[in-house]
Amino acid sequence: MAGFKMGRVTSDIKYALSEILTEIKDPRVSKLLSIVKLDVSGDMSYAKVYVSAIEGKEKTEESVKALKGAAGYIRRELGLKLSLRKVPELRFVADNSIEVSANISRIVDSFEKKEEEDTKDE
Repeated sequence: MAGFKMGRVTSDIKYALSEILTEIKDPRVSKLLSIVKLDVSGDMSYAKVYVSAIEGKEKTEESVKALKGAAGYIRRELGLKLSLRKVPELRFVADNSIEVSANISRIVDSFEKKEEEDTKDE
C-alpha cells in the first residue's frame, strides 16, 4: 500500500513541477527543460529532481543554478498546487540524458544511411 501511495505522490509532484517550471520567468531557465527523474525520500522530506535541457549540458547546468536559487519559490508553489502534509525540500540535479540519447539517435541514423548507401552500390 505504501509503495502505491509513494508512486502516486511522486507522479503528482512531477506533474505539478513540470507546470511550475514552465511558469518561471528567469531567462537562465531553459524553456525546453524536462524532468527526467524524480526521487522522493521515504519520509517525504527531500526530493531529487533530475532535469535536462535539449540545448545541451551547459544550458542544463545554467538552468539548475537558477532553479537552486528559486527552490523556495518552487516549493511554495508546489505546496499551493498539492495538498500534502509535508512538501519536500527540492534538490535539482543536472542530467544530460536527453543530449546523450539524441547523440545515440544521430549515430544510429548515420549507420542506417551508410547501410542504405552500401545496398545501392551493390
